[in-house]
Amino acid sequence: MKEKVEQILGFELISWGNGEHHLLVGELLAVVVLFLLAKLTLLLVKKFINRRIKRTRLDEGRGYAILQLTTYFVYTITILLSLDFVGFHITVILASSTALLVGLGLGLQDVFKDWVAGFVLLAERSITAGDIVEVDKIVGEVEQVGLRTTILRTRDDIILVLPNQRLTSNYVINWTQNKKTTRFAIDVGVAYGSDTSLVKRLLLEAADNHNLVNKHPSPLVFFSDFGNSSLDFKLLFFSDELLTIERTKSDLRFLIDKKFRENGVTIPFPQRDLWIKNPKDLQPQNPESFTD
Repeated sequence: MKEKVEQILGFELISWGNGEHHLLVGELLAVVVLFLLAKLTLLLVKKFINRRIKRTRLDEGRGYAILQLTTYFVYTITILLSLDFVGFHITVILASSTALLVGLGLGLQDVFKDWVAGFVLLAERSITAGDIVEVDKIVGEVEQVGLRTTILRTRDDIILVLPNQRLTSNYVINWTQNKKTTRFAIDVGVAYGSDTSLVKRLLLEAADNHNLVNKHPSPLVFFSDFGNSSLDFKLLFFSDELLTIERTKSDLRFLIDKKFRENGVTIPFPQRDLWIKNPKDLQPQNPESFTD
């Protein structure tokens, strides 16, 4: 029986390099077992991380980053060991193909930059899954941070795939990095002569009437400036609904306009007064010159 098993495991499936290299059944089974162990290891790590998250000892973003880094590390080791099992010695391959690797490095330098940026993002967790970020005035929720690209779902429900180096080298706003509610502002101007106390009350009522505006911290109203054509006010409010905040702002503007109309508060449009210092200067000096 033992000899039979050894014969099966030693059966040659394929050979190359004039017979110098070959793949045996035992080597193939060893590779399969390695990948199964890698899969089992990642399942156990994922289960452990999810348990830690449920116990609130680990936030979801950090857990996601740890799982991604562990996945890349485990599969890299598994692939290297698998190549060694089937007779490919990595050190020999690297030494004999230096020129090829240099050429690949030059041709794929942008890809390598994205990979390095991916490791930086996963290690630092400056951007992770679930964050609301703004990149080049595009706001969206991070769906996944991969090794080369990051997937972003915009407010228009469009999937945006960004190279990772763009997120590490460009200016990026992360609205949820501090894990707190975010403050937003709506600017509005009213006509000169308006009752400023009434304006403040109406703006606060509009904010209090919206269910997506947080009650704590409470909304604020600032009398920001005396504008050219209006008294300028700023309504400040806090909200947890970051991705759909433009819809909330639109709702508030509808409420503000309705309350202003009901209470006789006017939102002015830009006006210019033209003063003529001496009207006689506009009259022609010699009216006869304009006649035929």
